[in-house]
Amino acid sequence: MIETTQFCVGLDNRPGMLAKLCGTLTKAKINIEALCVSDDDECCWVNLVTSDGQAAEHALGEAGYRFLSEQVLKVRIGNEPGDLECVASKLAEANVNINFVYGAGVPGSPSMLVLSVDDIERAVAALRGSQRCEALAT
Repeated sequence: MIETTQFCVGLDNRPGMLAKLCGTLTKAKINIEALCVSDDDECCWVNLVTSDGQAAEHALGEAGYRFLSEQVLKVRIGNEPGDLECVASKLAEANVNINFVYGAGVPGSPSMLVLSVDDIERAVAALRGSQRCEALAT
Protein backbone atom coordinates (compact mmCIF):
# COMPACT_ATOMS: atom_id res chain seq x y z
CA MET A 1 0.00 0.00 0.00
CA ILE A 2 1.47 3.33 -1.04
CA GLU A 3 0.24 6.86 -0.43
CA THR A 4 0.71 8.87 -3.60
CA THR A 5 -0.52 11.95 -5.45
CA GLN A 6 -3.34 11.85 -7.95
CA PHE A 7 -3.91 14.68 -10.41
CA CYS A 8 -7.31 15.63 -11.79
CA VAL A 9 -6.95 17.52 -15.07
CA GLY A 10 -9.85 19.07 -16.96
CA LEU A 11 -9.62 18.78 -20.73
CA ASP A 12 -11.80 19.94 -23.59
CA ASN A 13 -13.81 16.98 -24.86
CA ARG A 14 -12.38 16.84 -28.37
CA PRO A 15 -9.95 14.67 -30.36
CA GLY A 16 -6.27 14.89 -29.46
CA MET A 17 -6.57 16.40 -26.00
CA LEU A 18 -5.63 13.22 -24.11
CA ALA A 19 -2.75 12.62 -26.53
CA LYS A 20 -1.46 16.13 -25.85
CA LEU A 21 -1.63 15.60 -22.07
CA CYS A 22 0.19 12.27 -22.39
CA GLY A 23 2.80 13.91 -24.62
CA THR A 24 3.49 16.52 -21.94
CA LEU A 25 4.26 13.77 -19.44
CA THR A 26 6.22 11.72 -21.99
CA LYS A 27 8.51 14.68 -22.74
CA ALA A 28 9.21 14.97 -19.01
CA LYS A 29 9.92 11.20 -18.86
CA ILE A 30 7.03 10.63 -16.43
CA ASN A 31 5.15 7.35 -16.57
CA ILE A 32 1.38 7.19 -16.05
CA GLU A 33 0.76 4.38 -13.55
CA ALA A 34 -3.04 4.67 -13.36
CA LEU A 35 -5.62 6.56 -15.38
CA CYS A 36 -9.37 7.13 -15.30
CA VAL A 37 -11.22 9.39 -17.73
CA SER A 38 -14.83 10.49 -17.40
CA ASP A 39 -16.66 12.99 -19.55
CA ASP A 40 -19.76 14.99 -20.20
CA ASP A 41 -20.78 17.02 -23.24
CA GLU A 42 -18.32 19.81 -22.52
CA CYS A 43 -15.36 18.42 -20.61
CA CYS A 44 -13.23 15.38 -19.81
CA TRP A 45 -11.87 14.80 -16.34
CA VAL A 46 -8.62 12.87 -16.32
CA ASN A 47 -7.57 11.35 -13.00
CA LEU A 48 -4.03 10.05 -13.11
CA VAL A 49 -1.28 8.75 -10.88
CA THR A 50 2.28 9.08 -12.15
CA SER A 51 5.70 7.69 -11.38
CA ASP A 52 6.86 11.06 -10.01
CA GLY A 53 4.27 13.38 -8.49
CA GLN A 54 6.56 16.39 -8.06
CA ALA A 55 7.84 16.21 -11.61
CA ALA A 56 4.31 15.72 -12.94
CA GLU A 57 3.08 18.77 -11.01
CA HIS A 58 5.90 20.82 -12.51
CA ALA A 59 5.36 19.52 -16.07
CA LEU A 60 1.59 20.06 -15.95
CA GLY A 61 2.03 23.58 -14.58
CA GLU A 62 4.68 24.50 -17.15
CA ALA A 63 2.41 23.27 -19.94
CA GLY A 64 -0.42 25.48 -18.68
CA TYR A 65 -2.76 22.76 -17.47
CA ARG A 66 -5.16 23.58 -14.67
CA PHE A 67 -5.39 20.69 -12.25
CA LEU A 68 -6.16 19.63 -8.72
CA SER A 69 -4.10 17.17 -6.72
CA GLU A 70 -4.95 14.97 -3.77
CA GLN A 71 -3.39 12.18 -1.79
CA VAL A 72 -4.72 8.71 -2.62
CA LEU A 73 -3.75 5.12 -1.88
CA LYS A 74 -2.36 2.70 -4.44
CA VAL A 75 -3.37 -0.73 -3.19
CA ARG A 76 -2.42 -4.04 -4.73
CA ILE A 77 -5.05 -6.69 -4.08
CA GLY A 78 -5.75 -10.21 -5.24
CA ASN A 79 -7.67 -10.84 -8.42
CA GLU A 80 -10.25 -13.33 -7.16
CA PRO A 81 -13.94 -13.02 -6.31
CA GLY A 82 -14.32 -11.30 -2.96
CA ASP A 83 -10.97 -9.51 -2.85
CA LEU A 84 -12.42 -6.05 -3.47
CA GLU A 85 -15.27 -6.85 -1.09
CA CYS A 86 -12.69 -7.60 1.61
CA VAL A 87 -11.02 -4.22 1.16
CA ALA A 88 -14.32 -2.30 0.98
CA SER A 89 -15.71 -4.13 4.02
CA LYS A 90 -12.65 -3.45 6.14
CA LEU A 91 -12.79 0.22 5.25
CA ALA A 92 -16.52 0.35 6.05
CA GLU A 93 -15.90 -1.34 9.43
CA ALA A 94 -13.33 1.36 10.20
CA ASN A 95 -15.86 4.03 9.15
CA VAL A 96 -13.66 5.11 6.23
CA ASN A 97 -15.60 6.49 3.27
CA ILE A 98 -14.42 5.61 -0.24
CA ASN A 99 -14.85 8.73 -2.37
CA PHE A 100 -13.92 6.90 -5.56
CA VAL A 101 -11.91 3.94 -6.74
CA TYR A 102 -10.51 2.82 -10.08
CA GLY A 103 -8.16 0.09 -11.11
CA ALA A 104 -7.51 -2.90 -13.28
CA GLY A 105 -6.18 -6.40 -13.18
CA VAL A 106 -4.92 -9.07 -15.51
CA PRO A 107 -6.07 -12.66 -14.94
CA GLY A 108 -3.52 -14.55 -12.86
CA SER A 109 -1.91 -11.36 -11.52
CA PRO A 110 -2.73 -9.02 -8.63
CA SER A 111 -4.97 -6.05 -9.33
CA MET A 112 -4.00 -2.46 -8.56
CA LEU A 113 -6.54 0.00 -7.18
CA VAL A 114 -6.40 3.74 -6.67
CA LEU A 115 -8.52 4.66 -3.65
CA SER A 116 -9.59 8.14 -2.62
CA VAL A 117 -10.72 7.93 0.99
CA ASP A 118 -11.74 10.45 3.62
CA ASP A 119 -9.06 9.31 6.10
CA ILE A 120 -5.88 7.77 4.68
CA GLU A 121 -4.31 6.93 8.06
CA ARG A 122 -7.42 5.08 9.24
CA ALA A 123 -7.66 3.30 5.89
CA VAL A 124 -4.07 2.07 6.13
CA ALA A 125 -4.63 0.88 9.71
CA ALA A 126 -7.86 -0.91 8.74
CA LEU A 127 -6.29 -2.76 5.84
CA ARG A 128 -3.15 -3.67 7.77
CA GLY A 129 -5.29 -4.90 10.66
CA SER A 130 -6.95 -7.63 8.60
CA GLN A 131 -5.09 -10.87 8.05
CA ARG A 132 -6.65 -11.52 4.61
CA CYS A 133 -6.68 -7.92 3.43
CA GLU A 134 -3.20 -7.25 4.77
CA ALA A 135 -1.85 -9.97 2.52
CA LEU A 136 -3.76 -8.45 -0.40
CA ALA A 137 -3.02 -4.78 0.27
CA THR A 138 0.76 -4.81 0.30
